[in-house]
Amino acid sequence: MTEVWLESWFWPSIAVIVGLPIVLLVLGELQESLAQRGSPATRVVRLLRNYVAPVAALLVLVAQAEGAQVDASWSRIVATVLGFLVIIVLINGLNVALFTTARKGSWRERLPSIFVDVGRFLLITVSIAILFSWVWGADIGGLFTALGIGSIVIGLALQNAVGSVLSGLLLLFEQPFELGDHLQMGDVRGRVIEVNWRSVHIRTIGGVVIVPNSELAGASFANLSRKEGPYSACAMVQFATEDPPESVIRVMTQVAADLPMIVEGAQPSADAFAAGQYEITIPVASPSEEYGALSEFRRRLWYAARRAGLKLDRDYYVDYDTVERRRAMLVRFCAALYCAPDELQQYVDRVRIERYVAGEKLQHIGEVPDGIRLIDAGVAHMVVEAAGGARVPVTELTRDEIVGLTSLTRQGINAAVHAVTEMTVLAVPVDVLDRLVASRPELARDFGREIDNRRRLVREAFIKAGLEVPPGQRTIAY
Repeated sequence: MTEVWLESWFWPSIAVIVGLPIVLLVLGELQESLAQRGSPATRVVRLLRNYVAPVAALLVLVAQAEGAQVDASWSRIVATVLGFLVIIVLINGLNVALFTTARKGSWRERLPSIFVDVGRFLLITVSIAILFSWVWGADIGGLFTALGIGSIVIGLALQNAVGSVLSGLLLLFEQPFELGDHLQMGDVRGRVIEVNWRSVHIRTIGGVVIVPNSELAGASFANLSRKEGPYSACAMVQFATEDPPESVIRVMTQVAADLPMIVEGAQPSADAFAAGQYEITIPVASPSEEYGALSEFRRRLWYAARRAGLKLDRDYYVDYDTVERRRAMLVRFCAALYCAPDELQQYVDRVRIERYVAGEKLQHIGEVPDGIRLIDAGVAHMVVEAAGGARVPVTELTRDEIVGLTSLTRQGINAAVHAVTEMTVLAVPVDVLDRLVASRPELARDFGREIDNRRRLVREAFIKAGLEVPPGQRTIAY
């Protein structure tokens, strides 16, 4: 009996059995890479993978049939082409029926794509063998012998690599994570952006980290996206040891509560540790918002800490709220306060210069202002909240305008003031304001007129937005 590897069809068949899967896998990976970059070459690679490579393999097999000296009539050639097209239609129809329309969470949806590719290749191989047996009368026993020998050779040569891949595939079949989930594995922490038969791609702050599936299967990791409730963004912050802990905690929580990333209805918390260290915990919707929330928190905390006289990062250097600057700013605002420059100098130790960063609130809805703030530089927006949490813009506040008029009447303000740019203001406490107003009726009249003006602006903002003016908004001053 002649050895099977000496047959003329053996090595071409081996080339198809071994080469076609490798070519399809390589082209598939190249197609995914080009698609992620939005390259126009994606279509070319897709054509190579889906049509050129399979047809080339078919050509090799047809050549073997011609070499077998069979009657290659046109009817058989047409039947072969028709059979090949029918195989393509059936395979794609089966893929649509089983996997494309699979319900989310079902075993068909969770089946790794590599299993589908391998199954598709085996079905195509068997179908082509049956087609050749039916149309050309070929002996398909040799083809299956080659397939078996090729599988054994590949398995022995790649047993370590195949074992690694299979362990990763079992992990993917279990699906402890999905695209978009955030994973923590040792020092690697980020969002899953791609999962394939070989590795998982995780986008981190430092770039994309490629983690082999076998490594994930053999190690423990945390899926941060499957945590019940809001995700906790945490960070450590250093203050000077002489800063009162209650003041530090109050400032930190107030800054965190105003962040736009915080989950509605949730409250941040801060805890004190040894040597002036504090931890802030900010509830956000998902781990993807952690970096942005902590970055914005640190940015705003720098300004809030200095306004409160706290030494963030144990920074004792103060070069902005100086006596000289306060004197100069009092002189600039003396006309707005109906005072002579010399009269205001007695309050130089009672006023203070404050700075706000874009996004911070100078005033919160419902709070009684602790004084007025005269804008020296920057822009702020005043807004009120309608039913359902909608924000209605009221007016823009710029240089020389005043924030906190209702501190004079001790009313809770029903509009919030947001800094649009970095702002510098002169803060005048309410007791100083009381003394100024008591001796200057014209100042009180100006305040009253501006309060009425802003009340009118609020009503107009509601009407312009097509909303009904709430009863409480018709009489409450702003």
